[in-house]
Amino acid sequence: MAYTAERTITAIFTTEAQVRTAVDRLIERGVDREHLSVMGRNFQSETRISGFITKKDVILGGLRTGAVFGSLFGSILSLFTGIGVLFIPFVGSVVAAGPISSILLGAATGAIAGGAGAGLVSFLTTLGMPKDKAVLYQTRLQAGEYVLMAEVPAAKSGEYQLLMESVGGDEIHIAEQALPRPCPGPCESLEDLSPEIRTHLSEDAQQVFIATYNQQLEATGREIEAEQAAWQAIHDQFEEDEAGRWKTRKREAVTA
Repeated sequence: MAYTAERTITAIFTTEAQVRTAVDRLIERGVDREHLSVMGRNFQSETRISGFITKKDVILGGLRTGAVFGSLFGSILSLFTGIGVLFIPFVGSVVAAGPISSILLGAATGAIAGGAGAGLVSFLTTLGMPKDKAVLYQTRLQAGEYVLMAEVPAAKSGEYQLLMESVGGDEIHIAEQALPRPCPGPCESLEDLSPEIRTHLSEDAQQVFIATYNQQLEATGREIEAEQAAWQAIHDQFEEDEAGRWKTRKREAVTA
């Protein structure tokens, strides 16, 4: 039976050990690990942020501070499909793993890096979080704490909320939706792209995104990796304007 993600539970944890316990128990209780996300600044690993080791031992550039795709050895991050590293105003360098990584490194960059007041607060409010709570999340993430997000079936959201609370989850918020995905399966047309992505891409960029996404999805069967690869193609081939919209082909991409 396919896993159905209908709501997103978000919580703050003080330590990485608490996050690890929460993740382990959520998976044991049936949450699909492909629907778990985490953000933090101080993950303990065998390497520093500047020297992440992935399964393919590859670090892909092209994002604001670079991105790492694959799984990181030596920490809780090894449980997640994708990892991204980026700079968020008012917070600093943040490691994001799971579905949230491709969202942060893609459509959300304009909102995060925009004008005064932008940052994680802008992003979290787009997911339905009240501004005062989003400000608290940003402050505590900046202070070195961790954010865990679990996309769960609606019927079990109460059970999973209690589970996260029992292992130290604080300031819990439940959104009445899962995190946005690019397409419902393979992208058949530009209209299939989610509004969150379409508004950040020109029609030309949308076509590149879809072609790359479908190719990677067919090769791996993993939506997160497909979305990361698609955003990497956008960063490689297009310039981003001040509004966070990717529309102008890079000179080298045009002549290649």
